Amino acid sequence: MRRTLPNGLTLLVEENHAAPVVAIQVWVKVGSADELSDEAGLAHLHEHMLFKGTARRGPGEIARSIEACGGEINAWTSFDQTVYHVVLASRFFGDGVDVLADAVTSAAFDPQELSREIEVVCEEIKRSLDSPTRKLSRELFATSFARHPYGKPVIGTEESVRSFTRDGILRFYRRWYKPENAVVVVVGDVRAEDAAALVEKHFVFPAGPFEKAPPRPNEPRREEPVARLKREPLKEGYLSIAWPSPPMVHEDVAALDALSIILGHGEASRLHRALKRDRLLCTEVQASCYTPVDPGLTIIGATLQPATVHEAVREALAQAYRTRSEEVSAQELSLACRLLESDAVYQRETVQGQARKLGFYQSSAGGVEFEERYLEQVAQLTPSRVREAAERWIEPRAAVVAALLPETGDVAEADLRGLLDEAAQKPVQRQPRSVSAPEKRAPIKFADSPQTGPLLREVLPGGGVLLIKEERSVPLVALRGAWQGGLRAEDASNAGINMLLARLVSKGTRTRGPERLVREMEAIGGSIGGNAGRNSFGLRAEFLSRHLAEGFDVFAEAIAEPAFNPEEVQRERTLQIDELRSREDNPAGVAFLLFAETLYRKHPYRFDTLGTEASVARFEPGVLAQYRAQKFPPSAVTLAVVGDVEVSEVRRLVREKLGRSGAPPPQLSPPPEDPIDAPRAAVRKLDKAQAHLVLGFPGVRLSDDERWPLEVLSAVLSGQGGRLFVELRDKKSLAYSVTSFSMEGVDPGYFAVYIGCGPAKISDALDGIRDELRRVREDPVTAAELDRARTHLIGTHAISLQRNSARAAVFAFDECYGLGADASSKYAERIAAVAAQDLLDAAQRILQPSREVIALVAPEGAIPKELVK
Repeated sequence: MRRTLPNGLTLLVEENHAAPVVAIQVWVKVGSADELSDEAGLAHLHEHMLFKGTARRGPGEIARSIEACGGEINAWTSFDQTVYHVVLASRFFGDGVDVLADAVTSAAFDPQELSREIEVVCEEIKRSLDSPTRKLSRELFATSFARHPYGKPVIGTEESVRSFTRDGILRFYRRWYKPENAVVVVVGDVRAEDAAALVEKHFVFPAGPFEKAPPRPNEPRREEPVARLKREPLKEGYLSIAWPSPPMVHEDVAALDALSIILGHGEASRLHRALKRDRLLCTEVQASCYTPVDPGLTIIGATLQPATVHEAVREALAQAYRTRSEEVSAQELSLACRLLESDAVYQRETVQGQARKLGFYQSSAGGVEFEERYLEQVAQLTPSRVREAAERWIEPRAAVVAALLPETGDVAEADLRGLLDEAAQKPVQRQPRSVSAPEKRAPIKFADSPQTGPLLREVLPGGGVLLIKEERSVPLVALRGAWQGGLRAEDASNAGINMLLARLVSKGTRTRGPERLVREMEAIGGSIGGNAGRNSFGLRAEFLSRHLAEGFDVFAEAIAEPAFNPEEVQRERTLQIDELRSREDNPAGVAFLLFAETLYRKHPYRFDTLGTEASVARFEPGVLAQYRAQKFPPSAVTLAVVGDVEVSEVRRLVREKLGRSGAPPPQLSPPPEDPIDAPRAAVRKLDKAQAHLVLGFPGVRLSDDERWPLEVLSAVLSGQGGRLFVELRDKKSLAYSVTSFSMEGVDPGYFAVYIGCGPAKISDALDGIRDELRRVREDPVTAAELDRARTHLIGTHAISLQRNSARAAVFAFDECYGLGADASSKYAERIAAVAAQDLLDAAQRILQPSREVIALVAPEGAIPKELVK
């Protein structure tokens, strides 16, 4: 249903009764590109302030109301839109509409709340300064858009944000937050007419005329390439190359999307093969086509070592400009089109994914009909058509390169500009154009009505377990194979081996090399990979269900007959070591690694999943093959298959491919950790804009009954309506990010609080965290808090299991860890049974000050005295 309500508001409703869940989104057609010169960051600040109270609800009450309905509420701001979104159980749909409408149409903009939230946004800006990828994006867009407002950061600057006044915010709000300038999207388990009635009742905007946005200034055509280089205290380099792209409604967008996939999507792409696999010129490389409302960018991005910058840029440009003179192959284009078409299917797995797609098309592309036009353009693509688009848009004279490189190195900005000039001036021999008809591909069909079956379990001949669940709402299937492993199966000599094995899953099997393996999966609209964590090792795959036989053949061979080609092992080993060396570029990650090292002294949970340079360097093909055969035999796999499948066909394929017996893997028995009898603390000094603090305590196992009170306790503390968020962020403006979590494991895990704050706020943050933990130790939580936390956990658990891949992972891991494949079906019952006294008992036993462990990553001079050794 699409309807224009009497007040001018556009409403989209799509019924989806596959799960008792509904998504509600409000797309306001104003973003940072609509701001005046003195409003930089104002659209984004509105995203924050609309959750800070209304005439009917005080600060924090909006989030608490949604969380009390078992839902999630959040927002984001882009160049072109500001979006407010809720997803919750459909029985609370009326509450969700009421809360979201109140926030969007009746914001209070309290002066004190505004002052506090400005401080929070400034912390968010500091956080972005510690992210190399965000800083690079800012440099790239500022260089690419000298006149158009896409060159300004969406979030603004600390100077601009601190200049905002309530009067200025109210002018912006009254100017843009009008029903004619908004789209409400509802997708999920609701009746369309009922949804329309509720939206019309609650979305009553302040009266006043609406004036459409004036045209934005056009970006002049660039006639010569541009380079920008900045040096930072980094361990790795970050680089992007970009060319102008058309707006999203342009007829060339489908061709450029396909071209970006061919260039830089996945392991079979041209850039991955040329830069990463064949020559190790980078650790990561990808390509994308960013097409917003106005002309955007086609971007190649890479992370790399400074020594390889020249050759990496030269090779990336050569690959990009080759598409102007040579047509892509029919096979490459076929795979790209299949991925574009299957992406539309994956978006339908969740109500919030489908709502986001509808809202984007309606607000930015002139209507939801855009998707049909776009997919028709994809269906009509030919190699010649893609080359024509590349000739128009991958223009050497319009190229921009932006780079963030470590402080040491001999690459200069002039060198980058020279590489752009060199590529632009290189003689080109254009091949003749081909004449070919578009490929005929079978359309993807959806079931007439969603069906679901019971979770079936059977023991395989070799001792493994097969789990099958029919889910017919979308034509997809997800596979997950798991064994106990991960960090629990490592020691100091082989730390990182599980991660390297996971990286090698897609790097070849007995009959398939890496390129063939990946291309076969892409041809069926899917992917395959490995995973390694604290407790397990496994494989995962997902693809269109009509290709079950082909996809399972690849997956089964990856389980039973992995290849350890020496070249592939050497390449992935080098890349894993490069990732280790760049750990400091993610200071929050460093803080969690430091916490694990401080909490655990004997147990392998203390290790980095990437291992150490010394341990990874020892992993030869024979060592890897022996370890995997011994620890993860195919006969012992726990295999979950979830999706649009026939149970009998799955059973036949599994018994045919994985039905052999074999020796069971050895039982894992990592050394137990000694009890902590005194507080511990560790500090790592890094020169970053923010400090990162983790404060925690030894926790419990996945199998422990105390797990449930700790999960509820964390929900009381965290989330937008939780105590930590309200007290430390909303009231004290100490941080943008603050949260808590209970991290259980097969062996005892931990309960921890994390905060990222300005270096001058560390002591206040530490005191604030301790105060909140003391409160939950000393006094029972209120009945309202307990009810909100339980309902929120139960609701978000159901929301998180909408995707086949999520269900397959939960079933496989729960069975593998000895909890039972159906453990997730009892989650709501377990959480609902938790009482206030259970939380108090758990807090008093777990959150003991004498067992406190602190890890802090902060600049020199910002360390509190109590943490200075």
